[in-house]
Amino acid sequence: MYKTALFPTWSRYVKFDVANKNIVGTTVMLMRICSRPTKKWWVIGVLAIGCFGVGCSGLLPSSKRDTKTIWASYDAAKKSFDEIVPYKTTTEDLRRLGYDPFVAANIKVLTYIELLYRFLPNNSITKADLDEGIQDCLLAKDACTGYEVALWRRHEDRFGNVFLDLFSFRRKTKVTGWEFNAFIIMKNGLVVYKNSSGRPNIDELIDEKKPLGPFQDIGGDTLIRNAGL
Repeated sequence: MYKTALFPTWSRYVKFDVANKNIVGTTVMLMRICSRPTKKWWVIGVLAIGCFGVGCSGLLPSSKRDTKTIWASYDAAKKSFDEIVPYKTTTEDLRRLGYDPFVAANIKVLTYIELLYRFLPNNSITKADLDEGIQDCLLAKDACTGYEVALWRRHEDRFGNVFLDLFSFRRKTKVTGWEFNAFIIMKNGLVVYKNSSGRPNIDELIDEKKPLGPFQDIGGDTLIRNAGL
């Protein structure tokens, strides 16, 4: 169901979809109208009123942050990690599973010294407190190495009222994605310890409100206090 635009002369160019509350029109026609100086600002005004009134969330920015990885999801990364078996899996097996720091991105190689400071940061922790695999590796000194894996995918989509968002009165952002972290320790090319952590399903809502809008970040609160409001 459609209604014509606010001005009858524009009915052949712009229509409003009442059911979906979205502006429906022909881009080519709008470009032709906007090319006429006398009508350009009228078109922009009508579109602005329509967007500010119904939201037009599609006009708001979004961002995507990914690490380069062969695994498309948390479950895929975890499934591959679960195939690693301490005192059985070798570095060659790790390469087959995708854990090759010289090919795959975002895998950090840790030396014996880095592992030593990681597991024994102070005198309150001794080697006897550590897992047997870690103890075995640290005793081997330079033959002990490790991989630290950090993978994530994060999508941020802003939604809500364009006017409130544009002027910083209120910004709502939906964050989705996943994170996977893994720690693998090897002695002479043989895995002796592994551990993993992460967030299988990230689903967050960030709702930022600034009553003063764009003036909030330039001392708006101070101005109000000084004015006695």
